[in-house]
Amino acid sequence: MRRKKGVIKVLHFYKAAIPYSKGGVEVFIDTLCKSTTDLGIKNTILTLADKPASKPIYYSNYEIYQVKQNFFIASTGFSFSAYAKLKILAKDADIIHYHFPYPFADLLHFACRIKKPVVITYHSDIIKQKNLLKLYRPLMNKFLNMANSIVATSPNYLASSDVLQKFSAKVSVIPIGLDKKGYPLLSKSRVIYWREKLPKKFFLYIGVMRYYKGLYGLLDAIKGTNIQLVLGGINGIENKLKEYAKQNKINNAHFLGYVSEEDKIALLNLCYGFVLPSHLRAEAFGIALLEGAAYSKPLISCEISTGTSYVNINNETGLVVNPSSPKDLKKAMQYLLQNPNKAKEYGYNAQKRYEKYFTASKQAKAYYRIYHDIHQK
Repeated sequence: MRRKKGVIKVLHFYKAAIPYSKGGVEVFIDTLCKSTTDLGIKNTILTLADKPASKPIYYSNYEIYQVKQNFFIASTGFSFSAYAKLKILAKDADIIHYHFPYPFADLLHFACRIKKPVVITYHSDIIKQKNLLKLYRPLMNKFLNMANSIVATSPNYLASSDVLQKFSAKVSVIPIGLDKKGYPLLSKSRVIYWREKLPKKFFLYIGVMRYYKGLYGLLDAIKGTNIQLVLGGINGIENKLKEYAKQNKINNAHFLGYVSEEDKIALLNLCYGFVLPSHLRAEAFGIALLEGAAYSKPLISCEISTGTSYVNINNETGLVVNPSSPKDLKKAMQYLLQNPNKAKEYGYNAQKRYEKYFTASKQAKAYYRIYHDIHQK
């Protein structure tokens, strides 16, 4: 692949960013920025914060500009000062890269009358705010229509999204990638610590605990069984889940709370299998599931017609079950426990699939081609 001489300046705009927020989109943006730098991309991020830094934050190999978040409604942060900052930063950018859905970005783009080329990564349909979507739809359609390029994160999501289908002529599919080299090295001391603390064989869920993750159903799946489940993560419904487990006498669920990156690697290495029981389309890809694949674990996920079933191929890298079905989740975990050779085969296949389709390097090269083609026009 030939590079264009010189640097292409890309400005990303999203409501949150690493290192202060670690949701799936934030991790994606961080990985993309890090991995495209060597290809000749100069990345800058504009984001919101409750207590914004007064100066640019130099993080890894890119810059982050923060503006004050004045209020937060319907999962959307708003900022009075973002208008002026976006106009200033856009002037110096070659391409503006938006991350959808974030309705405030749509509004600001047109308010600022930005004329620069636009790339939109379409992370998810709007699932929860159905009533507000009716009001937002005209602006959304205008926003997606003006983009030079729209990127879907899996062919599954493109095929199942009514919104993306309307703009399919300008949609490319680039799977989300992970940079395994950027993860902490396996710590023997943390492995020993968790090995002594946790059951010998356990299934792992690790990630932010949100309403669409299907975690109540996962707890129901292990109720009255010997299946051991370890759950790591905060920033959501973890306290309600703990109380639910207590009330239902589910003693084989082990809640770890916040898990550091070092501990996450230890847990991924120790677990028997990785389970992502998300039952709603708000789980558009499942980066946590991809982490399980990268560490050679058999996977369990639900069929929700999103990227989870692109990462996890049923009967190849793991098992894909019906959503909101504790019975099916239980059967899947029991099958893997009763068939250790098959579980090992699934884990091997999962890692090979990660290496073939989901590395940060492959993702970076695909985005570079889009940036380069747009910048050349």
